[in-house]
Amino acid sequence: MGFIHREGYPTLILTAAFIVLAHIITLWLDATTFIPVVSMSSAVLIVFFLQFFRNPKRPIPMTGDHLVYAPADGKVVVVETTRENEYFEDERIQVSIFMSPINVHVNRAPMNGRIEYFKYHPGKYLLAWHPKSSELNERTTIVLKGNKGTLLLRQIAGMAARRIIFYPKQEQQVTQGEEIGFIKFGSRVDIFFPTDAKILVKPGDKVLGNISVIGNL
Repeated sequence: MGFIHREGYPTLILTAAFIVLAHIITLWLDATTFIPVVSMSSAVLIVFFLQFFRNPKRPIPMTGDHLVYAPADGKVVVVETTRENEYFEDERIQVSIFMSPINVHVNRAPMNGRIEYFKYHPGKYLLAWHPKSSELNERTTIVLKGNKGTLLLRQIAGMAARRIIFYPKQEQQVTQGEEIGFIKFGSRVDIFFPTDAKILVKPGDKVLGNISVIGNL
């Protein structure tokens, strides 16, 4: 696992090419007074993309089939009982984590289990914290069956997010804490728990993937 996520390489290469081109055009136009501005803007772009695509090592502090870790870094914006209509068609406890552009955007497996269901949904690009984003935005739905229970995860695109990536295939076994996906440029992850699960977070809490336990099954 490198410091920079592999999803960031194309963006960083394009950014570097753009920066070189901007400097060449500035020199060609003999607009040397603008070189400091171009250089400063270039530095800001590089720093932004380096921090956005960072991929810190996150070993699970303690494994357990009953433990559900945060699948993403961010802020808890929803904890509520709601009806899940795509797969379970019953009442579930929804926990939603909003990822701002300054958060790590790697998604990780919250528990050990098998991918029972996977579906990609094209859709809109409402703000990720919008109440209807879970139903209307571009998203993927993943159902993960473990030894202690079954979770449904949704990767949801936000207003700026334009690419949702999920790596495992249906029927594949995943290990708690392993990297399972990535969402570019601001987004949200919803987790739907069984109603008998104990939720350990509340709206406003900041969580870290693989570090924060958000529920017990």
